[in-house]
Amino acid sequence: MKPHLRRSLAAACGVLTLLTLASCGDPAPQSSGGPATVRRVTKDQYVAIIGDVFGADIKIQGRFDPDVRESGLLAIGTAHVSVTPSSLEQYDSIARTIAAQVVDEHHRAQLFPCKPASPTAPDDGCAGQFLGEVGHQLYRRPLTGQELKAQVAVAHEAAGTLGSFYDGVATSLAIMLESPRFLFREETAEPDPDHPGTLRLTAFSKATRLSFFLWNTTPDDQLLAAAENGELNTESGLARQVDRMLASPRLKSGVRAFFTDMLGFDAMATLAKDPEVYPKFTPTLIGDAQEQTLRTLTDHLLTRNGDYRDVFTTRHTYLTQLLGAIYRVPVGTKGGWEAHDFPDGDPHAGIETEVSFLALHSHPGRSSSTLRGKAVREILLCQQVPTPPASVNFSIVQDTKNANLRTARDRLTAHRTQPTCAGCHKIIDPIGLSLENFDGLGGYRAQENGAPIDTSGDLDAVHFEGAAGLGQTLHDDPAATACLVNRLYGYGAGRAPVTGEAEWMKYLQARFAAQGYRLPDLMRTIVTSDAFYRISAPSKPDGTTQAATASPKEGKS
Repeated sequence: MKPHLRRSLAAACGVLTLLTLASCGDPAPQSSGGPATVRRVTKDQYVAIIGDVFGADIKIQGRFDPDVRESGLLAIGTAHVSVTPSSLEQYDSIARTIAAQVVDEHHRAQLFPCKPASPTAPDDGCAGQFLGEVGHQLYRRPLTGQELKAQVAVAHEAAGTLGSFYDGVATSLAIMLESPRFLFREETAEPDPDHPGTLRLTAFSKATRLSFFLWNTTPDDQLLAAAENGELNTESGLARQVDRMLASPRLKSGVRAFFTDMLGFDAMATLAKDPEVYPKFTPTLIGDAQEQTLRTLTDHLLTRNGDYRDVFTTRHTYLTQLLGAIYRVPVGTKGGWEAHDFPDGDPHAGIETEVSFLALHSHPGRSSSTLRGKAVREILLCQQVPTPPASVNFSIVQDTKNANLRTARDRLTAHRTQPTCAGCHKIIDPIGLSLENFDGLGGYRAQENGAPIDTSGDLDAVHFEGAAGLGQTLHDDPAATACLVNRLYGYGAGRAPVTGEAEWMKYLQARFAAQGYRLPDLMRTIVTSDAFYRISAPSKPDGTTQAATASPKEGKS
């Protein structure tokens, strides 16, 4: 029996029991849950929230601290970052700029629910009405009586000093926009009445986790209302909200945000190429390359509701004229996007053959089989590749002018003679070498230094030919779908799955398979489960767990 058939059969047998359960509608296995998280909102989330609350025309100017990637995701790293004194100054500047726009003559008519008795004097009633409504959206829960009273007092004092009701409200609003209650998504837990002795997220924390997972932004009024009236803590009420959110156009923004994180597109901002080697490289081209992949993914996974595995083999994509120049495809729409299908036999098949992946995982002046193979392992298969020793000599690999080592395969073969290099290169180079028909920008080539390029490769004992063969191998590899499940759950929970969630994660993988590897169905399974909102009890100093106790009620004074 061929190796890939043995592997597929073993994988199928390994999940058969869970797959049967998943298909028959039996209850999911119990999950321990994990700790509640406190996550800093990202720049993209900050922008989305301001647009949702105050309008897309509000300009946001300032610098945001970079996020930290952990367990493969920035979404997990946001639970382990803080606000530095310098970034607090930036947040203050950004907040004041936003607040000034919100209260200007153009926006106040649209955003304020009331008019002050005098525009030059304090009006606690009108200020309280506006700040209460806005605070509900910014804090993702109702303000406590004490919080609202404090914000109105700030607006009152500032209005008296500045001689302007609106400037007073702007002062209070700016304080809210730089508050930890806005900048951080703090989750709180409460005892779960349906499972005595366990904890679950409170309704407003549940709404926040759900909204940022599906939409990458703050909960809307309907979701907050469902949290406030208790609907979100019922099975039918949660299902109604999930169905509404999955049917919303905002789902596309949420899916784009997830894949932007999973594929490491934050690195695009600092991507550089040697202009002499790649004269077609421009920031606009790289922006188009990222957009191409996101359009390919959302079209296939959402518009067509396609099988996730096919993203590694699909020949359907979208191109601009700039991208067309790299792919050598004529694109007629100047400055716009055109759908394009690469013909059978063309080397372009799957997102791993798109410019975004190929250019990002290459060096400034040349391609890199090693970087590309490492990216396939770590990003698409969730497998960790060891960091190379500091003493490694890369001179052979970098010498592209050596007449005896004309191709990347030749140079890497020579490099692997170093004992400290052989282990890692053995598991990544055979993958990346199958993509060597693409240069460091993603352009196709049949030769390197006049020598024909051998694009045969293998992945875990499965041999294949070229980029299309790699795509089919990834399509058939259970690790690729398991990786998506792992990353998607970690993205939503803000942490990597813990040991007590192992059976739950296997169940998710089985459900994903049973439902034809459809992303919306996987997202629905996650967000309608108790496991997604289960919180583990905090540990005592001796390592045991504390009993579940009630937390303060959110939104109450």
